[in-house]
Amino acid sequence: MSVMASFGNSPANLSGMIDPAIFEYLKAHGEEEILVGDKLHNITTALNRHISTCQGLLSHIHSTASSNFPSLLKNVEETGIQPEIEGVGELAQFSSQFPYYKYNHRWSRSIQNVVATILLTAWLGGMGSEARPGELGRLLTIEEVGEILKVPVNVKDRDTFHITIEEYLLALTDITDELSRLAMNSVTMGDVSLTLHISKFIKDLFAGFQLLNLKNDIVRKRVDAVKYHVKKVEDVIYDLALRNLLPATNA
Repeated sequence: MSVMASFGNSPANLSGMIDPAIFEYLKAHGEEEILVGDKLHNITTALNRHISTCQGLLSHIHSTASSNFPSLLKNVEETGIQPEIEGVGELAQFSSQFPYYKYNHRWSRSIQNVVATILLTAWLGGMGSEARPGELGRLLTIEEVGEILKVPVNVKDRDTFHITIEEYLLALTDITDELSRLAMNSVTMGDVSLTLHISKFIKDLFAGFQLLNLKNDIVRKRVDAVKYHVKKVEDVIYDLALRNLLPATNA
């Protein structure tokens, strides 16, 4: 039995010691929260389906030569990220009618995943990069991510949907995990230069993380885990060095 059902529908049965309007108020607002929760569930469920599609498309980078990334990323943007953008737009429009910090826990992980797919796609040379098609290493700022999703970021002066710095940082830790995996798979495909490029980026990113004064326990733990991604790639490069497979300038 739901909490609302346990109140019943007959406040007239209450004794004169309690104002029936109190429970009428609670009932009305409780039902509103249920309706809002159901709507948010439907929106985030649809968004998560788009995220899964996008992540599935991006997973092909592990079996695709970097020279073929441009065509792969074009498909990712059109059939993966564009639906994500639309889903985030619907979420932003609906959720901004209600207190942000009352409901943001319902979508924070989904937004983190969306941001991660955008960051990874851009790093691999997509998302309208001004660099040459297929050129690697572009790290989008949180503001650039907000522009792509058409939503505000790090809002402090009003109660509205936005992307938080925490969500952006957590997304960065997600892509270091994915890139460390790509570093190993690129060796299998004979693309040692990609592995070296990933190694430099992850090291630089981890060095940047060390400059931050992290208060959030979850973010701090996830950032600490990045050092293992760094080590994973370093181990790959060390093995390549032992086998004399590194380019002369990196040997």
